[in-house]
Amino acid sequence: MEQPVSETTTTTRKPTATAPANTTSTATSTAATTATTTATTASTAAATATATATTTTTSSTAGRERAGFAEAADVDAFLAELRRFERGEIDAEQWRAYRTLRGVYGQRQEGHMVRVKVPQGVLSAEQLRAIAAVARPYARGFGHITTRQDVQLHFVAQEHLVAVLARLGEAGLTTHGACGNAVRNVVACPHAGVSQDELFDVTPYAEAVTRHFLRHPLGSSLPRKFKIAFEGCAEDHARTAIQDIGFRARLRSEGARAVRGFAVTVAGGTSSACTSGSPLVEFLPAADVLALAEAIVRVFHARGDREHRQRNRLKFLVRQLGFETFRTLLTEELARVRAEGAPALPFDPEAAPVELPPARARPAAPSPPALAARVAADPPRGPGLLPDTAAELAPPAAARELFRRTNAQPQRQRGYSTVTLSPARGDLTAAQLEAVADLALAYGDGAVRLASGGHVLLRWVPDAEIEALYEGAAAAGLGRAGAGSAGDVIACPGAESCRLAVADTRLLARDVDAHVRGGLGARALTERLPLHVSGCPNGCSQHHLAAIGLQGSLRKLAGRAVPQYFVLLGGGVDERGARFGKLAAKIPRRRVPEAVERLTALWLAARRPGEEAGAFFAREHERARAALRELEELRVEDVREEDFAPLEDGGPAEPSGPATTAA
Repeated sequence: MEQPVSETTTTTRKPTATAPANTTSTATSTAATTATTTATTASTAAATATATATTTTTSSTAGRERAGFAEAADVDAFLAELRRFERGEIDAEQWRAYRTLRGVYGQRQEGHMVRVKVPQGVLSAEQLRAIAAVARPYARGFGHITTRQDVQLHFVAQEHLVAVLARLGEAGLTTHGACGNAVRNVVACPHAGVSQDELFDVTPYAEAVTRHFLRHPLGSSLPRKFKIAFEGCAEDHARTAIQDIGFRARLRSEGARAVRGFAVTVAGGTSSACTSGSPLVEFLPAADVLALAEAIVRVFHARGDREHRQRNRLKFLVRQLGFETFRTLLTEELARVRAEGAPALPFDPEAAPVELPPARARPAAPSPPALAARVAADPPRGPGLLPDTAAELAPPAAARELFRRTNAQPQRQRGYSTVTLSPARGDLTAAQLEAVADLALAYGDGAVRLASGGHVLLRWVPDAEIEALYEGAAAAGLGRAGAGSAGDVIACPGAESCRLAVADTRLLARDVDAHVRGGLGARALTERLPLHVSGCPNGCSQHHLAAIGLQGSLRKLAGRAVPQYFVLLGGGVDERGARFGKLAAKIPRRRVPEAVERLTALWLAARRPGEEAGAFFAREHERARAALRELEELRVEDVREEDFAPLEDGGPAEPSGPATTAA
């Protein structure tokens, strides 16, 4: 299965000679792809012998103008199954198993979490408005961006589920496979197509994989969830190293041609058994992406552990079999896939669709005062911590310059930039979602891309209009500078809604954010220092990969529970794979902001030129531990009442997974 590389050169970084930035491909993705999946074991064959998965894409470009992913039949089927549950024809467990595969989880309190699947994080202005339209009446008035580029809506009552799914479906949005034991949202680099150092735009390939497994006969009947990611840049923005399948763009020289392909890793993951994906293929021709993904999913479907939920991800199967045995089984399965007629990409693999600069006339943006008034008149509501909505009108020159420095990035297309909005904790109110839609239409290409940091990326912003965009964003409460800094904390929903969490991560994220911004000043906001907070070991904020990762825990003091956080230092991803943070301290919750301040100051003072934060803490782990040591001890005589924060029992977790930020 390994492709021969003799007499060829594989490129892992962008070549110096490239086509003009705005060159368009003549290929279109109008072909329909039909993949008939036949399982290789007797049990799988019985389940899928007559099943045919049909995926159709009618978009002429990848990204903003593509076709939707919804089907009206999905909503009809959901309503029918809900009615069966209400009539007592199916029990609670059968209903749970059904709804989780349709993106609906239980939560700590009454109501449900609905996860909107957003393939590759791409949302049009219309889709942003659709999410706002259901968040406003049904989900506390706001949504949350996840680490898999999805959007979560919490506290949705059962009687409102069908209305939510129907309205989302009208805009081409689906929840199918967003949760449960399914192929989850296929993520891609949010800079794909505009990055200065990418080899090629991976979006069309990721979209093709999405459509292939959406409603696939095996895609929603797996032993456990299954995650796929695509990356085209030198930096692994999509975190391919921790996916079940990670695709990283490669170019291979064949004479005068540069042939597209992917380096493929498998069986990565975090949680209680952090694993960097194992290299499977050094160079997979781009045309073979669907065939290989199909074969891997079949092997997992046939051989994955369905009895032991804590050990039934692909990484455990590979460990159990041994990598070479797994490779042999996969090679045999891939041969069967090809013999059946391997699924083909709906475009020329060597000339995939590309996005061009928007050619439409851009509407005028609402004035900053108008945006501020709209957001103020449409506040979110509890329970829980609410999004930040404070407007900033006429921001000072220093704020404008700081935002441009930390939140705007030049594209490879001359004259354009990508602007990052970093809402606190990844939360946006309904009015803010609508404001983003207006800003994307007025200053960008009419669409956005969601990123794993809870960010919203507006692409194709003319350089001359960055300041005007910032003024509008600031008026809508979305003008925070410091994207990716220690003052831009990534947090899972935590104990506010998740049944597994033992810590209120969102409140801690708010406090750390305020401490960094108020105490460390602008310098800390201009430096990239990934800081992630998770409420349990599952790591839904991907805290294991952060330079500073915080994992919620409890300790006992005077017979009472005291929230604390494990401080993991030195995480990150690079060309070699994932580097997971190591435990440095266990800090009482009240002292965590001070711990972050100490670590940030240490890094700024002692790093080597150009040394990124994760690498620094991996190198200086003992020094960092020493800086935190005195913060660990909490004596009875020093304790305050606010140190005790017992959580209510949320009941058992959903068997198919928690309602967390890792979609």
